Amino acid sequence: MKVSLFATCLVDMFHSHVGKAAVELLERLGCEVDFPESQVCCGQPAYNSGYVKNSKEAMKRMMEAFEDAEYVVGLSGSCAYMFHEYENIFKGDPIWELKAKALKQKTYELTEFIVDVLKVEDVGATFKGHVTYHTSCHMTRLLGVTDAPMKLLKNVNGLEFTELPGKHQCCGFGGTFSVKMSQISEQMVDEKVQHIEETEAEYLIGADCGCLMNIGGRIERVGKTIKVLHIAEVLNTR
Repeated sequence: MKVSLFATCLVDMFHSHVGKAAVELLERLGCEVDFPESQVCCGQPAYNSGYVKNSKEAMKRMMEAFEDAEYVVGLSGSCAYMFHEYENIFKGDPIWELKAKALKQKTYELTEFIVDVLKVEDVGATFKGHVTYHTSCHMTRLLGVTDAPMKLLKNVNGLEFTELPGKHQCCGFGGTFSVKMSQISEQMVDEKVQHIEETEAEYLIGADCGCLMNIGGRIERVGKTIKVLHIAEVLNTR
């Protein structure tokens, strides 16, 4: 099965180790992975800020980059959902609406792809530690991926799991929201960190580097010792 990796901007620029872990994991599960080098930003930050016309150029670039892909696997639920949204954004355009629909039909978030397409719930991972899991807003509420991460984590050997109180509450990132509404965002992420501490977990796991960067940054600033990991890193541990 051929998979084209949609790394996202944050993985590309700040968290390349997450991309490496995802590639190793997918290859171990029997996938042939490629990385279209022409991929850029999915356009979400500009689009959510109201710059629709400008963001469409990036979206077209992405549709072209993944046009020949058999499957597209994203390392962020938020960005994967943006690919699903292209069809609505280009509605009425005789060329790009069709390209957007084709991209949507073959795009999956990493855990969703493993569970729903590969039909695997135990990847053979071993991770010894006490963890909790942050459910990012776009991935759960818009993309609709809720069960896949839990099914995979449940089968990780040695992992001790505690559910995160207030797990459905936003961490305060929200892309440009954390910049434009920084004081509100700070209060939201402080509440999230408090809930993480309540679990007494050593590790916070998530599937969206935006959320993890926001929460991890706050954890570091307030001097906590909780480690932050993308779920690909945990599933790739043996």
